Amino acid sequence: MKSTQLVLAGGLLLFAGAAHAQQTDLVLGMQLEPPHLDPTSAAAAAIDEVTYANVFEGLTRFASDGSVLPGLAESWEIAPDGLSWVFNLRQGVTFHDGAPFTAEDVAFSLERAIAEDSTNAQKQLFDGINSVNVIDDVTVEIGLDVPKGALLSNLAWGDAVIVSPGSAETNTTEPVGTGPFRFSNWVQGDSVELVRNPDYWGEPAKLEEVTFKFISDPTAAFAALMAGDVDAFPVFPAPENLAQFEADPRFNVIVGSTEGETILSTNNGREPFDNILVREAIAHAIDRQAIIDGAMFGYGTPIGSHFAPHHPAYVDLTGMSEYDPELARSLLEEAGYPDGFETTLTLPPPSYARRGGEIIASQLREVGIDAEIINVEWAQWLEQVFKAKDYGLSIVSHTEPMDIGIYARDDYYFDYRDPVMAALMHELDATADAEDRASLLEAAQTRIAENYVNGYLFQLAKTGVADAKIRGLWENSPTQANDVTAVYWEE
Repeated sequence: MKSTQLVLAGGLLLFAGAAHAQQTDLVLGMQLEPPHLDPTSAAAAAIDEVTYANVFEGLTRFASDGSVLPGLAESWEIAPDGLSWVFNLRQGVTFHDGAPFTAEDVAFSLERAIAEDSTNAQKQLFDGINSVNVIDDVTVEIGLDVPKGALLSNLAWGDAVIVSPGSAETNTTEPVGTGPFRFSNWVQGDSVELVRNPDYWGEPAKLEEVTFKFISDPTAAFAALMAGDVDAFPVFPAPENLAQFEADPRFNVIVGSTEGETILSTNNGREPFDNILVREAIAHAIDRQAIIDGAMFGYGTPIGSHFAPHHPAYVDLTGMSEYDPELARSLLEEAGYPDGFETTLTLPPPSYARRGGEIIASQLREVGIDAEIINVEWAQWLEQVFKAKDYGLSIVSHTEPMDIGIYARDDYYFDYRDPVMAALMHELDATADAEDRASLLEAAQTRIAENYVNGYLFQLAKTGVADAKIRGLWENSPTQANDVTAVYWEE
């Protein structure tokens, strides 16, 4: 806020403008509201988008470029046989409620995640951990059944953050972590507020307060940014408006990449999708570029498997499922469906799903597949599709980093069971050599592409809009997060 003072200098009255105070609060827009605020007990990306690195921290963490950095562990050593890792923890760290952080909290968090009754949505991250031994307050050892080359990366996920035994049960509504921001308030249906943690162990946050504002409607999101009610929308839900923001000097348009493989999720355990010929027909009925152009206004990269194109081990397999409606009809006839069939297409709220769903339904209709569109809210999608597997087709973007391992999970929501894929993932888990891991990842991509497990559409682009004076927002999304720990306003 600017103000003017009268200053007496040499007998003259002078006007002096007070220095412009740097803004220290931020309102960040999000399309989806999290179902709760505990990243260790649900699959919703919106939870991490509020809490990752801001409220909760793990032993390691992802940087903005996707590399893995030390977190609550400042260093580690791996045994020569790869079967144990010793983590040296940071000293002087406290949880937001004042409880000291020690190796006991690490043991509690990991044992809670791997427990038989664990509600952790990514429990497979902890596969192979057979012990968590507290050596002293600042040293903990993780024992493994087999070497685990991805351990440091797995521990950087939001699902692996460290929680305190004293607050674990109430983290869903009053999250208590060790991060640079503390939870302040949650107005259901509207916003979550965080405030700077004055006792943070590391570099203090530059912002004093951050409000995550939930705006599901793209038109309302546009209006909120234009009116200044929201300062930034890291994943703006209406790409058709980006050109208008680019032409306005008040804003920066930030386009990067994400880990979001956007797929036509297919219920492999339900007829007729248990027939590979039907799944292949669907793959050839889809015109990816038409979906990218029509639903995302050109933002997005076509994919032919469940893997990010920016990863060094990526294989371009889009040629295995090129748009070919005549081939799709032929495959349906071979599968015993010469007249096609009826199914459902259950769509969550994001615009890539709702808009993309309309286009895909039209494309499927051209080859004889009548997909009834059912629009649901995010909580309903999680309950009906993700948990109950009560669907035929759906569209969702899987934004977790390096998550091809979900295809080795028999209980996963698209109900795909393949011992070959399970063996590939088991070998990958035990492999640390970068070249060997790349070969296994290439084989895994090819395996699910040739089995047409899902319809692989595009890699979700990160299209954000922010006030031109904001600095420090992530351009890319190596994990599902709105890390505001280094965000500030330029004076």
